[in-house]
Amino acid sequence: MDSIGIWLVACVGVVIIAALALWVIAIYNSLVRARNAYKNAFAQIDVQLTRRHDLIPNLVEVARGYMKHEREALEAVIAARAGAVNAQAGAQVNPGDPAAMRQLAGAENMLTQTLGRLFALSEAYPDLKANQNMMQLSEELTSTENRIAFARQHYNDSVMHYNNKRESFPSNLIAGVFGFQPAALFEVDDPGQRQAPRVSF
Repeated sequence: MDSIGIWLVACVGVVIIAALALWVIAIYNSLVRARNAYKNAFAQIDVQLTRRHDLIPNLVEVARGYMKHEREALEAVIAARAGAVNAQAGAQVNPGDPAAMRQLAGAENMLTQTLGRLFALSEAYPDLKANQNMMQLSEELTSTENRIAFARQHYNDSVMHYNNKRESFPSNLIAGVFGFQPAALFEVDDPGQRQAPRVSF
């Protein structure tokens, strides 16, 4: 083979390697964009959960003035809120981590249950139901629950897009090499808890 032939083979080899490198870079970048999208979607959930957690102490404080005999229910809400705040902090560190998302969903489900019990008990206290602060806090909490539901749907859609991209061929080859881990959905296990706590003030 003469020098021109060797040069042509070398050029073809360089072009193939460059095309392969560009292909890997494009897939890698698309995986990064998908991962950043679901992390950003989680940040929206995080904002709404923080708002929810910030409303609850005020709600409990107002209720405490009227529900002196319901100390156990009030303490259950406070404990469930503390568990939800801790689980939220764990999920903030690594959004999409299956263990962290399971813990967050469980803690938020527990908080929803205890709030539901508190609102059910409050039905027996007409003065509490008529309290302007309680009505306003309850309305804000219901609005926040709706925002959480929308943010959770957006996050789950983003996670699904990322997981589909990471599992599809040939992206799965790049995802495996560069350590793109699967992301977990933020799911509410009990269909009855998919609703916001019922507030009827």
